[in-house]
This record gives sequence, structure tokens and C-alpha cells, in this order.
Amino acid sequence: MQLENDLGRDRIRTLVLHLAIPSMLAQFVSVLYSIVDRMYIGNIAEVGELALAGVGICGPVVTLISSFSALAGFGGAPLLSIRMGEKNHRAARDVVANSFMMLTVLGIVLTAVSFILKGHLLRWFGASEAIFPYADRYISIYLSGTIFALFSSGMNQFIICQGFAKVGMKSVMLGAVLNLILDPVFIFTFRMGVAGAALATVFSQAASAAFVLAVLFGNRVPVKITFKGYSWGVCRQILRLGFSPFVIIAFDNILIITMNMVLQSYGGPERGDMMVTCGTIMQSFMLMVTMPLGGITAGTQSILGYNYGAKRVRRVRQAEKEILKLTIVFTAVMMVLAQVCGRYFALIFTRNPEYVAMSVKAIRISTLMIIPLAFQYTFVDGFTGMGIAGVAISLSFFRKALFFAVVLVLPALFGAEAVFWTEPVIDLTAASVSTVFYMACSGRILKKRLLEGKE
Repeated sequence: MQLENDLGRDRIRTLVLHLAIPSMLAQFVSVLYSIVDRMYIGNIAEVGELALAGVGICGPVVTLISSFSALAGFGGAPLLSIRMGEKNHRAARDVVANSFMMLTVLGIVLTAVSFILKGHLLRWFGASEAIFPYADRYISIYLSGTIFALFSSGMNQFIICQGFAKVGMKSVMLGAVLNLILDPVFIFTFRMGVAGAALATVFSQAASAAFVLAVLFGNRVPVKITFKGYSWGVCRQILRLGFSPFVIIAFDNILIITMNMVLQSYGGPERGDMMVTCGTIMQSFMLMVTMPLGGITAGTQSILGYNYGAKRVRRVRQAEKEILKLTIVFTAVMMVLAQVCGRYFALIFTRNPEYVAMSVKAIRISTLMIIPLAFQYTFVDGFTGMGIAGVAISLSFFRKALFFAVVLVLPALFGAEAVFWTEPVIDLTAASVSTVFYMACSGRILKKRLLEGKE
């Protein structure tokens, strides 16, 4: 088999671009799952705004469930890279086998538990009586495809981390393009409304999952899925590394849920549903920032993990610098687009002038400090890629705790719309703390690794 990228020998800048760009594009395309759904739903005649608010309530629940794929996918992939760098092929196979087993079990358990609790969760997450039927209809169908979502997202990381970023991108694009085609057919042609959007997403994720598993069971990648080598010790290592990205994704959605609840509460009976709808549009734009940004940093973790495992410290340092440059450029471009094109983005979802005006305001405010996010994602995901899970988890928890404090305090002091200032406040503060910590500790961590053996 021919490798797309040699993680130990190729030029670092070339490696970063070859792995980051496809991974970034894959995540950008994956955002279309939610963007396309919400675009079509928001334009359903007469009930578009209410239906969009209902799907907005479901959005965090959907991603919260999918975040469990990070436990095995984003936890196992860096570990696999490290084992490959160490030339420990048997241990590498065990990582993939245990990760696949964990995702299978998680898919079954999450499906059962979510169906039991879905009604309570939707009401708790801010679904009013008017929007609950739309939220319930969407989530009931989506949950049937939980295991597809976990496989397509979690196991795809084991393709990317072995140097096959373009193959990983194809799996995501397959699902996104299929979703783009099926959405209007199910929503408008078959007149299924929000149920059609959910069904299109399930079919699309099933197609992506089938593609990913076909690759990992085939002969295209060096390390394939096997059904042996199961070990609680390996599972514990995977969970330890996966806990940080899991916390980041899961808590991001818990924070969105909290924001929806605050908007509903402070907006009151007259403006609550409208503010949740506008918050959903703003959150959709933020997904276009955070998902591709995470694609850059997660897609390049294999470079850090492989060379950290091989004790090639210079290559680790070079990779971090190149990754940071790329993330800064990306966030700068997205900030400009937010300020200039926010209105056009809002018009995709609704033509109501009041909704558009508030959505544009929310987008412009929430993206004011996204450039510092480049530092946050690069350094936190960098620690995860090198297997330094404790540091990554601590920095992640700090950002989440800060969000909770700010999202509750700002509207209490300045009113409901002050919620939108939460994002810039925490982005700047958390990124500053992460940067200072990285500058203080990364040199010592890499020096310790270098002393464990010659480069």
C-alpha cells in the first residue's frame, strides 16, 4: 500500500497542509449537515421560524450524543499515532480494535437511553409548548441513526491519523452531498417537514459510516479493524486521551443548551422563541468557525503524536508553529466574513426583518474574538496529540467553567441580548490562559521526552 503522507520524514509544512486542509474541508462540509437542514426548515411555509427553533433545541442534543465518538475516536487516534511512531504495530492494532468495540457499545447504550429521556431533555433544554412538537419529531427520527453518527465520526479519525486525510475527507463529503440531495426531496417533495430533514441526515450518516468501515476492514490502510486484543488497560488509555476532546465537544453543547435556556427565560413569552431562533442562526455560523478549526488541529494531531512517539522533538515544535499559523489565517478570514457577510448568512434561514437584524447582531458580536481561538485550539489539541491528557483537560475545563459564569451573569446585569457577548469574553480570556500555560510548560515536557531516548 502507498501512504499519502510519511509522518516521520515528509517536510513539516507540507505535512501540515496535506493533513490539515482535507480535515478542515471535511469538517466544513460536515457543518452542512446542520446548516442545510436548518436552511430548508427555516423556509418551510408558515411555520419555518418555529420549526427552526425546534431544530435549534435539538442541535446541542444531537452533537452531545455525537460527542461520545470523541472518547474513542479522538482518544484512540493520537494513541495510534504514538504507537506507530514507536513502531509497536501490535499495540497499534489493539488500539483500533478496542476503539471500534467501545463505539459499538456506546452506540447501543446511547440510543436506548436517549429514547427514554428525549421528552424530558427537550423541555429542560428550552423547548416551549409551541416548538416542542417540531423538536420531538426531529430528534425521534435522528436517534435511530446514533450508531451511524458514532462510526462515521469516530472511526474516520483512524483513517486520517494513518496519513490518509483525503480518504477521510471523502467519507464526510459523501454524507454531506447525499444530505444536500435528500433534504429537499424529503422535506418538500414528500412533505415530511422536520421529519424529512432528520431522515435525510440518518441516511447520509449511514452512507458515511459504511464508507469508513469498508476502508478500515479493507487493505487500504496499514492498521485495520480486528476482533482481538481487547483489554481494559488499552480502553483506559483511550478514554484518558479522549476525555479532553469529549469534554470540549460535550460541554460546548451543554453551554449552547444553557444559552438557549437563558434566551428563553430572559426573552419571556413574547421574545423567547424568537431569540432562540436567532441564537440558532448565530450558533450555525459559529459551527462554521469551530468545526473546521477543530478539523485543522485534530487532523494534524497525528504529526505531533507520531513524532512525539518517535522522540523527534524538533519536528513536534515545527509542527506546532505551522499549525498555529494556519489556524490564525483561518480565524482571521472567518472574522472578516462574519462582519461583512453576516446578513447574507441570516437571510439563508429567514426573511423576517426582525429575526435577520437580531441574528446579524449576534453573529457580529460572537465572532469579535475568534482569532484568539486559534491559540486555544492549537495548544489544547496539541497537548492531546502528544498524549498529555491532564493538561488538555484542565485547560478545557477552565474555558467551560468561565462560559457558565459569564452566560449567567451578563444577561442578569445587562438583559437578554448581552448573552451574545459571552463568546468574545471567554474566547479572549481562555486563549490567553492556554497560551501562557503552553509557553511555560511545553519546553519542559518536550525536553523530558527527548531525555527518554535520543532523537
